[in-house]
Amino acid sequence: MTLNQLRAFLLTVRTGSFTAAAAELKMAQASVSELIRRMEEEAGLALFIRGGRRLVLTSAGAELLPFAEQAVSSVDEGRAALRSIGSLDGGAVTFGLLRNASYYLLPDLAQQFHEAFPNVRLRLVGQNSSEVAAAVSKGELEAGLVVLPVEDAGLRVTPLIRDEVFYASADPERLAAPMTIHRMAEADLVMYDARYGWSDPTRRQIAERAQLEGLRIEPIIEVEHVEAALALVARGVGDTIISRAVADSPFCPPEVGTVSFAEPLYDTIAFIQRTSSVLSPGARELARRARSTLLAGITDPAQRVYPATGGTARRRPGVS
Repeated sequence: MTLNQLRAFLLTVRTGSFTAAAAELKMAQASVSELIRRMEEEAGLALFIRGGRRLVLTSAGAELLPFAEQAVSSVDEGRAALRSIGSLDGGAVTFGLLRNASYYLLPDLAQQFHEAFPNVRLRLVGQNSSEVAAAVSKGELEAGLVVLPVEDAGLRVTPLIRDEVFYASADPERLAAPMTIHRMAEADLVMYDARYGWSDPTRRQIAERAQLEGLRIEPIIEVEHVEAALALVARGVGDTIISRAVADSPFCPPEVGTVSFAEPLYDTIAFIQRTSSVLSPGARELARRARSTLLAGITDPAQRVYPATGGTARRRPGVS
């Protein structure tokens, strides 16, 4: 089988017709049909069921499909690897960031990269870590930074730092002792990342702990952004969870204090890329800068990798 045959096969699968595949390949429809016919002749098996409005894979075609995808992807990535040997004089970088990246990476990361490499187009996609991992796995993003755990099939995962996650409340009585999963299950909770719900990595950890105790965590309110959750917490509507980086930021209302969990909870931030991928020069440089920023930050007590133990309640400056 040739690379042209495999490309024609994959495009026919995706478009459902020889005509549409031929248009994408800028070939005659008869040429695409002939490429597929030769594949079928060589295998002695039909790859498509013909006759309907849309071509449908036979069982033989379905069996071939993942191998064709792997072969074409390997060739394309090999070509990308050759193109990556060069300077950062152009091209584009697509990079995924965890939702609260601004609390860790500093907003001027993109500005610094652009000033250093003005001819490289930069696309930073900020979303929930579960979606970043899925996009990197599919090849929609070159690489990214995520909070673990995520679905890591086909990904190379490099943990970088961890940041403690606290229970946050405006009521000092709820911060008098380390938070337990039993007390949390009974509390009025305001949770963020409403779109992703319990697929969010931090919330997954909470849900797993509750499940082990035979409990369920049910928020009374779910919002999209941590800032909105904190505003409601500051008004006494309910409590939430936040990482140390968020707790120590200027965006955390002064009325909100935090306490550790009895069994400390952490967000582990990791760099991910596809196992078989070769990063473009721009993506490699952006990843290097992002990792350096994160790793440099662990010398700051506000983002220590190994947080102090003890479960002491932490109040915002000026809050009794």
